[in-house]
Amino acid sequence: MVNHHLRVLEAAAKYKVSIDSHEPVKDTGLRRTYPNWLAREGSRGMEYNAWPGKNPPEHEVNLAFTRMLEGPMDFTPGVLSLTGSDNSPIQSTIAKQLALYVVLYSPVQMAADTPENYAKYPQAFRFIADVPVDWEDSRVLNGEVGDYVTFARRDRKSRDWYIGSITDENARELTVTLDFLDPGKTYEAQVYKDGPGATYATDARHSIAFETRRVKKGDTLTLALAPGGGQAIRLKAL
Repeated sequence: MVNHHLRVLEAAAKYKVSIDSHEPVKDTGLRRTYPNWLAREGSRGMEYNAWPGKNPPEHEVNLAFTRMLEGPMDFTPGVLSLTGSDNSPIQSTIAKQLALYVVLYSPVQMAADTPENYAKYPQAFRFIADVPVDWEDSRVLNGEVGDYVTFARRDRKSRDWYIGSITDENARELTVTLDFLDPGKTYEAQVYKDGPGATYATDARHSIAFETRRVKKGDTLTLALAPGGGQAIRLKAL
């Protein structure tokens, strides 16, 4: 199987085809040898939420400290319906689904839900449409293995930054300092956060709120994360 993956990569490179492999062997650094190997799955991705035995709320936080050390992961986030194929609930909030695009790095992403479900949440889908898939700079602002983590990443094609913060089954309030922003510039913070009463454990998992504010280098933001929730922020340079 390992040799098969390598033969596929070599043939794809010959014809200038990029590869995103699912059910692969673990990442071992060969992505540097074969730069057409853009991403791979190689862990319990979103698909495990399609059936009973779903990923628990701390799963993605653990991935940030384990699987993500190997290299890009095609987790396929963005299921805003928060239901599996059998209509059973996914242990997440909508805001956390958005934050995963920043927390779990992959240079190839997808919108993993159906068009009909995205039509129900047009404001939340706006973040999925805006968020880049590759980054010029990445910072870990805080984190504890299995508990919570916050990433800030800068778009390769603009001066915009994006923040993604996620937590386990516990609600948290985290403070981050925007000391990574360009000095002298003003940014519009477009905030996608857990709404009133949000929690992964009830139908309130769909509760989401939106706000905008002006920020600059050195300002602080307080991130209120619901149980099993998260927060996604676009810092748009003005």
